[in-house]
Amino acid sequence: MKAERPVDLPLPSLFAAMPATAVASILHRATGVVLFFGLFYLVYLLDLALADPAGFERAAAIATTPAGKAALWLILAALAYHLAAGAKHLLQDLHIGDSLVGGRIGAWLSILLGAAGAALAGVWLW
Repeated sequence: MKAERPVDLPLPSLFAAMPATAVASILHRATGVVLFFGLFYLVYLLDLALADPAGFERAAAIATTPAGKAALWLILAALAYHLAAGAKHLLQDLHIGDSLVGGRIGAWLSILLGAAGAALAGVWLW
């Protein structure tokens, strides 16, 4: 056997080994995908709710189930992080925090603000 063979790392330790800027970048892309597909769910609920009073009741029943609340929480958590990371990118476009240290601080701030927004969304939904 070769001594320099690749080692499989579990995903949590892989993220722990990455710099905060890499984790922030991956999360920004992943939350964008969640928002894209979550929009279909939200439009479905809106279409159902606007159809007639019975449709509104059906949409409310779907949104209040545990799976419906989990889907809404996932969308709101993704939105919270995506907004925080997007604001960081806009500030960097204005050359605020575009240094190496500023990028690290901005990445940690966006991760923390996204986590706070996700917690707030969870408290609001449940």
